[in-house]
Amino acid sequence: MKIHNTLTGTTELFKPSGNTVSMYVCGITPYSPAHVGHAMRSVVFDVFKRYLIHKGFQVIHVENFTDIDDKMIDGANKQGISVSELAESNISRYLKEMDMLEVLRANSYPRATDEIENIVNMISGLIDNESAYEVNGDVYFRVRSISDYGKLSDRDIEKLKSGARVAIADHKEDALDFALWKSQKPGEPAWKSPWGLGRPGWHIECSAMALEYLGESIDIHGGGQDLIFPHHENEIAQSESFSGQKPFAKVWMHNGLVRLGEDKMSKSLGNMVTIGQALEKHSADALRLLFISAHYRSPITYNEDAVLAQENAIQRIKNALKLEGQEARSKIDTESYMSSFEVAMDDDLNTPKALAVIFDLVRDIYKQHKDGSSISDAQATLKKITGVLGLTLSNTESNTVSDSFIDLLIEIRISLREANQYELADKIRDGLLDLGVQIEDGIDKSSWSRLS
Repeated sequence: MKIHNTLTGTTELFKPSGNTVSMYVCGITPYSPAHVGHAMRSVVFDVFKRYLIHKGFQVIHVENFTDIDDKMIDGANKQGISVSELAESNISRYLKEMDMLEVLRANSYPRATDEIENIVNMISGLIDNESAYEVNGDVYFRVRSISDYGKLSDRDIEKLKSGARVAIADHKEDALDFALWKSQKPGEPAWKSPWGLGRPGWHIECSAMALEYLGESIDIHGGGQDLIFPHHENEIAQSESFSGQKPFAKVWMHNGLVRLGEDKMSKSLGNMVTIGQALEKHSADALRLLFISAHYRSPITYNEDAVLAQENAIQRIKNALKLEGQEARSKIDTESYMSSFEVAMDDDLNTPKALAVIFDLVRDIYKQHKDGSSISDAQATLKKITGVLGLTLSNTESNTVSDSFIDLLIEIRISLREANQYELADKIRDGLLDLGVQIEDGIDKSSWSRLS
């Protein structure tokens, strides 16, 4: 299995240290409801996790909640509630939405506010080894204390320096240094520390939580591409400085972003569709299929037409599973389909190729059913493969094709057959089958039934 590693810029053979894979994925800052971009990230890493399990690995998965930062404080103030109340509301909502999307729960969901002791201990260690320093109750990381800063984002520290500015009230030694601990401002929630009351900086939270729950070096660190710099770059700097330069993560995986039009979907930009809004209109299967229809490192554009196209694709898979096969020997080589699926997934989680395998199998199932061959083994393989992708294929939707419309199409099809227009007649038959309607041609008439 090969995975693209952002750190090296190459697609590498994935070599975990044993049968257990440790995976840390940066979670949401719950200052407002999560949006479809967050759902894409969750589904991408859920598919990766499911595939690792399919391959026989045990996955220890940690996803954090950044439940204290400037946005959390501003959001709580606007709503006139506490930061903890705001966090609890949006975290609870997010987890319910993840369940609806069939995203497997992480082993742990640590919250920054529950990890203050670990965060303070890590900051203290960085001060002790002179990677960090305290100024008037604030603590900063010395970026120039490490020689390879910028290695994840492929940025030149000197170019970063030339473009940086230091605020008048800022007492940092260097413009590039970033905050590990922020002293309390009036009205802000705060915790005790050796440097006075305050709260952690964003980057140190993830490092401390990854260290606490997964150890000093982990197999996979994941998140959206918008986190590469500065968040993940700073995580590497402080984590490796704390551990004595042990590699923080062997592989860095970053998913592409969801766009609305030309811009990325963002809460701060205000151009977003929440996960709840998407689930009100569309099935979880269709949303999952949309998120994996492109390669995970590529961007996708969210719009109604795109999701509806996936609804139709899901329906075609469902109908293939509903077909009743014959007792005759199957002509479908199910092992080759499973092998082709795994080859695609082993190639840097190439879900578009994997989906092509699925729809090739669906086409074969329809063909073999038409020829009177057995399809049960192929249907079982199809269900197994789609299960690896987290598709439930549940039948919650109502039939949208009316009986009278089906009768009309049957009459048109009969007329076409009488006029020897068999190709058009077959298109109507196949189209209705895709919609869950099966036609049986008799000697004198044609009958139809819905696939249950």
